[in-house]
Amino acid sequence: MDDDRNSQFRDAQSDSRTAEQVPDTPQTRAPAYRLAFADSDFLCRDELRPVRLQLELLKPEMILNERGIESTVVLFGGARIPEPSQKDTARTETLANLSRYYDEAREFSRMITMKSMASYGREYVVATGGGPGVMEAGNRGAADAGGASIGLNIVLPHEQAPNEYVTPGLCFNFHYFGIRKMHFLMRAKAICVFPGGFGTLDEMFEALTLIQTDRMTKVPFLLFGEAFWRRIINWEALSDAGTISPEDLELFRFVDTAQEAVQIIDDWYAEDA
Repeated sequence: MDDDRNSQFRDAQSDSRTAEQVPDTPQTRAPAYRLAFADSDFLCRDELRPVRLQLELLKPEMILNERGIESTVVLFGGARIPEPSQKDTARTETLANLSRYYDEAREFSRMITMKSMASYGREYVVATGGGPGVMEAGNRGAADAGGASIGLNIVLPHEQAPNEYVTPGLCFNFHYFGIRKMHFLMRAKAICVFPGGFGTLDEMFEALTLIQTDRMTKVPFLLFGEAFWRRIINWEALSDAGTISPEDLELFRFVDTAQEAVQIIDDWYAEDA
């Protein structure tokens, strides 16, 4: 492997390969002898949690920088929402009815990716959680347009794998939810939230909180499916109770179609031009 670093020191990969060729002795077989950075048992110790947090922050950041990705459009949404052609397999009638948002997410991502490709894939890159449902639709829409998209997957106790539409070189896997959510928002130029469950609600409210408290720049924040969101959250009750300010209700907008969402994003950034 070529090493173009400006360094007089031997690189770590070379030493790692060399260490694999040492004579087999009781000393070299002992865990203590392993190179620390090549010792997975050591890296997984509780005391190494700060190092693992840093690694999960660094790895995707470095790869995204190397790819020249400057901004993203984030899609949050439910893993259980089926493609319309599969809505008969949905476990509830509500999920079956929500399948239309699979198509809206797919079309929205296709339209946004066309915009992204005009910037040579540097801006407006679709980013999802990389799983099924709405996430799959988001990555699929980007693939429909012939562009790249990001998948931020996470290891879960039950089977979890990235959907087939995520760009392989932009498919990441996480252990820490917190670091994963940071990567969702670090480059976000817009946030789109589709119907979903606990995970979607967690992601939505954390992002809203960061914007509300000025910890994050205000961006277009679009909730797909006004009827769904008004049914599960009484937004006005929060304002009436004084637990949020009336102006906090202006941090987001309801939309129902991909075209409407893209127009809002276009208008938002046209004003800044």
